[in-house]
Amino acid sequence: MTASPTPTTAEELRGAGLRVTAARVALLETVRDGDHLGVEAIASGVRDRVGHMSLQAVYEALHALTAAGLVRRIEPAGHPARFEGRVGDNHHHIVCRSCGAVVDVDCAVGEAPCLTAADDQGFAIDEAEVVYWGVCPDCSTGRSS
Repeated sequence: MTASPTPTTAEELRGAGLRVTAARVALLETVRDGDHLGVEAIASGVRDRVGHMSLQAVYEALHALTAAGLVRRIEPAGHPARFEGRVGDNHHHIVCRSCGAVVDVDCAVGEAPCLTAADDQGFAIDEAEVVYWGVCPDCSTGRSS
């Protein structure tokens, strides 16, 4: 059997019911090429790819892509929103208290154990958002110097 080809960014946008524009393609590719980027960094990446795009248009496109499930928005307490292209796998994040770096971390063990609440209060839980806080290796090294 032959593996099916990976869909293009345009095909993914269409599949999510979104209109394909150069700006949306550039934005989705910028988010996926980046590492938990903030809005300003995304806007800069999009502008490098397609020229001018207003910050408002970036916010609107991010909202549409997030609503369509193509992009994930994370907002660690006390930090501005960041966006990532890793979606649909219920992973979590570690945030550095010193520099604000954000990295992905998979669920601890098994099949999403974090989805089993001690008391679900009648909710049908389908996602958990866990944020670990600490100090990254670069900042730890800087503190010990």
